[in-house]
Amino acid sequence: MNRLTSSTKSLVGLAMALVVLFVGFSLNLPQFATLRNVETLARQSTIVSIAALGMTFIIVAGGIDLSIGSIVAFVTVVIAALLQAGVDPVLAAGLGVLAGAACGALNGGMISGFKVGPFIVTLGSLLVIRGIAKGLAHEQKIDAPASWLSELVAVLPPDRKWMLLPPGVWVLIALAILSSLVLWRTVFGRHVFAIGSNERAAHYCGLPVSRVKFGVYVLGGFFAGIAGLMQFSRLTVGDPTVAVGLELDVIAAVVIGGASLSGGHGSIMGSILGAFIMTTIRAGCSQMGLPNWVQEIVTGVIIVLSVGLDRLRAAREA
Repeated sequence: MNRLTSSTKSLVGLAMALVVLFVGFSLNLPQFATLRNVETLARQSTIVSIAALGMTFIIVAGGIDLSIGSIVAFVTVVIAALLQAGVDPVLAAGLGVLAGAACGALNGGMISGFKVGPFIVTLGSLLVIRGIAKGLAHEQKIDAPASWLSELVAVLPPDRKWMLLPPGVWVLIALAILSSLVLWRTVFGRHVFAIGSNERAAHYCGLPVSRVKFGVYVLGGFFAGIAGLMQFSRLTVGDPTVAVGLELDVIAAVVIGGASLSGGHGSIMGSILGAFIMTTIRAGCSQMGLPNWVQEIVTGVIIVLSVGLDRLRAAREA
């Protein structure tokens, strides 16, 4: 109950911060408060937000995954190669997502089975998976035939404005609701929190620590696979060089959303709000004509402040 109350307070604070940012930019940029711009912000947040769903499980369990960007790039290559070979778009998308889950299973197997630190394992798989993607693509982009997959995060055409948001954003909303229910309402979710809070105590209590840790990395790879599908939709090509540094944005979104890098704390909604806060800041700074280096400084300061606040909160609860 205390954890739920703390999470609720954190979500309220994040929501207020997002509203303040949005209103602040809208006062200086009249076009910022338009429905078209809101749709643009939602589309731009989709890839990071979906990847952040899986990262939330991983970080709450006390882990980390640095290979997310490489998995996303690998999935775009797999989908493009399959489409180029004449595979049906539904099957190509499904196999691409499964390829992402397989990468997560590889990470989870090394971490839970061989007891290797997640930082080392995922740092290594970052390079391995990126290298495999480049090898499959022969170090160049793979052009794919046109399909409905390119419409997942595209601007809605006039005849489909009734949808309000692109299909990819609705996928994000559905996955966020499902993930939140899993994290807060299932035995698996309770085990994730318990292991992240105190892995040794969880082990002594008889919890299946290795299986849960393996499971969260498979989930991380699965969500990275869906993020890769959205990335392919945006690019419409398989690009082994895309999403470099994406893992930093994803981790930042989860941390800004209230998750603790030491494990045991975090929420799905917080991670989504964290991703939207980052997107709002970048979009607002860009529309105001501020250079990229200013955006990077602002984002970095927010991340440091978020971690600092997390440490203060942990100290108060200790």
